[in-house]
Amino acid sequence: MMFAVDEINRDPDILPGVTLGYKIYNDCGSTNILRAAMTLVSGVEQSETEASCPKPQTVQAIIGHSGSTPTMSIARIVGRFNIPVISHFATCACLSNRKEYPSFFRTIPSDYYQSRALAQLVRQFGWTWVGALSNKNDYGVNGITTFIKAAHEEGVCIEYSEAFESTSPYHEILRIVNVIRSSTSKVIMAFMSHIEIKILVEELCRQKITGLQWIGSDAWITDDSLAYIQGHNLLIGSIGFTVRNAQIPGLGPFLQEVNPSQFPNSVFLKDFWEHVFDCSLTKNEIRRCNGSEHLGNVQNPFTDLTDLRFSDNIYKAVYAVAHAMHNLLLCKQNISSTANAKCELNQLKPWQVLNSLQSVNFTTHGGDNVFFDNNGDSPARYELINLQSINKEKIKVATIGYYDASLPRGQRFSMNNVQIVWREGSDMVPVSVCSESCPPGTRKAVQKGRPVCCFDCVPCPPGEISNRTDSIDCLKCLVAQWSNTRGDACIPKEVEFLSYDETMGILLTMFSVVGVFLSVVIMLIFYIYRSTPIVRANNSELSFLLLFSLTLCFLCSLTFIGRPSEWSCMLRHTAFGITFVLCISCVLGKTIVVLMAFKATLPGDNVMKWFGPLQQRLCVLAITLIQVLICVLWLTISPPLPYMNFNHYKEKIILECNLGSAIGFCAVLGYIALLAVLCFVLAFLARKLPDNFNEAKFITFSMLIFCAVWITFIPAYVSSPGKFIVAVEIFAILVSSFGLLFCIFLPKCYVILLKPEMNSKKHVMAKTSHDIHY
Repeated sequence: MMFAVDEINRDPDILPGVTLGYKIYNDCGSTNILRAAMTLVSGVEQSETEASCPKPQTVQAIIGHSGSTPTMSIARIVGRFNIPVISHFATCACLSNRKEYPSFFRTIPSDYYQSRALAQLVRQFGWTWVGALSNKNDYGVNGITTFIKAAHEEGVCIEYSEAFESTSPYHEILRIVNVIRSSTSKVIMAFMSHIEIKILVEELCRQKITGLQWIGSDAWITDDSLAYIQGHNLLIGSIGFTVRNAQIPGLGPFLQEVNPSQFPNSVFLKDFWEHVFDCSLTKNEIRRCNGSEHLGNVQNPFTDLTDLRFSDNIYKAVYAVAHAMHNLLLCKQNISSTANAKCELNQLKPWQVLNSLQSVNFTTHGGDNVFFDNNGDSPARYELINLQSINKEKIKVATIGYYDASLPRGQRFSMNNVQIVWREGSDMVPVSVCSESCPPGTRKAVQKGRPVCCFDCVPCPPGEISNRTDSIDCLKCLVAQWSNTRGDACIPKEVEFLSYDETMGILLTMFSVVGVFLSVVIMLIFYIYRSTPIVRANNSELSFLLLFSLTLCFLCSLTFIGRPSEWSCMLRHTAFGITFVLCISCVLGKTIVVLMAFKATLPGDNVMKWFGPLQQRLCVLAITLIQVLICVLWLTISPPLPYMNFNHYKEKIILECNLGSAIGFCAVLGYIALLAVLCFVLAFLARKLPDNFNEAKFITFSMLIFCAVWITFIPAYVSSPGKFIVAVEIFAILVSSFGLLFCIFLPKCYVILLKPEMNSKKHVMAKTSHDIHY
C-alpha cells in the first residue's frame, strides 16, 4: 500500500498537484478493528504544516480488512456514512449485498464465483462423492453453502458437511476426524482459513488417516505457513483456485530500501529487522543493529516477489481510490481553475468518491484491467493451483489451469498441459464416487433413501439401449430395430420366415420331393400296367389325372418355403386352392363312377352312358373352374401381399403373406371343404359295394384322413407363431396329399407288383358276380 501511494504521488498523470496520505491501523491485530473504523469515521487530525489546503475532515476510503467477518462489521458501520471500503481479501459472497453493504468494494473475486468454480473443478475430474469442511464463520459457511448448491447442480453429491473454528473444543475436532475416517469419499473440499486447516491436518496425522485428496479455497491453498505443520505431506497434491499471480514493477527495489529509520514507531518492522539480521536495535545489546543493513543482501520472504497474488489486490485497491479521485478532479477542472482544483478536492465528500468508484475502469502497470460491477465485485478470474511439494519449509505450487467467469459457460474452465501431482505425491487421479459408473447397456437406478450419486446399474430391458456411460434412461429402439446383446446399440431386427436353409425347411422340402417322386413312380407303374384289369377297372383316366393333381399338390407346398414376395404370396394360396380342388374333383369323379358302375350292373340299367369319360372330364373341369373363378376374384379385389408383422414378436419381424381379403381366403378353403365333405359322404355310402371292384372303402379312408387333417389344421394355424404358421400349412398339405396317395393307390400297387395273380379279370369280377346273384 505504501509503495502504491508513493508511486501515485510521483506520477504526474494521476492526481497532479495532489498528495495522497494514509493512516495504518491494526498493527497485526493488536488494535481493535471496530475502534479503528470508528476513529476513521470520526475524522483525522489537522496538518501541522503550513500547507495552503488542509486535510479532509474524514477519511475518504478504507482499504481492508482481509477477513470477511471483520469486514462485514466495518462495512455495515461505515456504509451509513457513505465511506468506501475496499477489501483485498474478504471474499464472502454475502458482502455483495448492496442493501446491507452499500459502500463495499473489493479487488478480489467473490466466493460466489470461487465456490461455483470449485464445484465445476470437482466435476471435471469425475469426483461425484465428496466431503465438505468449512470455518464456522461467515466466510466458511457462506462459501461452503454456495459450493454445495453448485455441486448439486453439477451432479456432485456431498457425503457430509462439517464446520468448526480454531477455538472449537478438542472433542469437536475429534468428532469431525471420525466422520472423515468412516466416510467412503476420498476427496475433501476444505473451505476454511490456514489456521483451521493446520489444526485439522495435524490431528489427521496423529490419527494416521491418509489417502485424502484435498481441494482448498484461496484462504489456505498457497499459504507458506503450511510447511511448518506436522503432517504437511498430507496436503501435497492439493488443488484449488486462487487469484492470479501478478508482477508489480518497481516493488522489489522499494522493499529493499525499507529501513527502521523510516518508520521508528513500527513495532512490526523492528521485530522483523532483528529477526532477519539476527541482531538487536537496542543500544545495550551485544549484537547490535544500527539500521544501516540492506535487505538486498539477504534472502527472505519479505523481498520474495514470486507470489504477489494478494499483494496485487492491495495495489489495485489503492489505485482504484486514486483513479476515482482523479475522475472527480477532471470533473471539477471543467467548472473551476486548475489552481483551486486541489483545494476543492480536499473538500470532497466520501459519497462523491463512492459514486466515482462505481465507474472506475483502468489498467494497471502489470496489464490487469480493474473495474467494479453493480455489487462492487471485481472480475472473477482464477488460477488453478496444484501444491506439488514442500521442501525446506517452502511450498511449491504450479499453475495447472485457469477459470474466467466472464466467458461463456463452456469456456470458463481450461487446463494447462502440466503434470499434476495428486494426493500425497501420487501420479494417479484419485477416484471418489459413491457408485461405479454404469457402462453402456445399463441405466442408473437411485438407491432408496440415498443421494442420487448412489445408484445401482440396471440392465436396459430388451428393445431399449443406453449408448453412453451413466445413462439415466434407456432409449427405445425404432420399430424395425432391436437392442443387441450388450444393450448399447440398436441393430436391425431379425426377419423371420421359413427358409430352405433351416432344418424345418429342409425336412419339409424333402417330404415334398418324396411325395412328387412317389406320385411319378405310381404314375409310371399305372402306365406300364395300364392294360391290366385292376387299372382299367379303377378308371385309369381319372387315376392318372388324380396322380397328376397330387404331384401338383406336393409341388405347391414348396411355394410356401422361402422369402415371401408379391408373386410368391399370390401363387402359394391360389396354387394350393386350385390343385386341391382338382385333386378332390378327381376323387369325387372316381366315387361317382363307382356308384354309377354298381348301379349299371343291374339288368336293363344303362346309366353309365350319362357319366362316361367325356362327362367325367367336364365334371372335373367345371368343379375346378369354379375354384379358379374364386381365386381370380380374390386376386383382383384384394390379393395376398408380403407383410412385415411387428406385433407378434418384439425382438424380430415376421415376414409373412397377408391374406388380403379374408373372405376370399375363406371362400377358397370353404369350397375345398364342401367338395371334401361331399366326396366323403358319397364314398361312405358306397363303402359296402363289392371290394374287388370298387375303391370306395379306400376313398372313404383317404377322405377321413383329409378332413381330420384340415379340421385340426384350423386351431393349429391360429395358435402357431411366426414361421410355424407356414410350417403347419405345409404339413397339412403334405399329410392330406400323402393320405390320398397311400389310401387310394398303395393297395393297387401292392396287387400289381406283389400279387399279380390277383390282377386278373376273373378275380376282379368274382366278388362282383357273387354279390349281384345274391
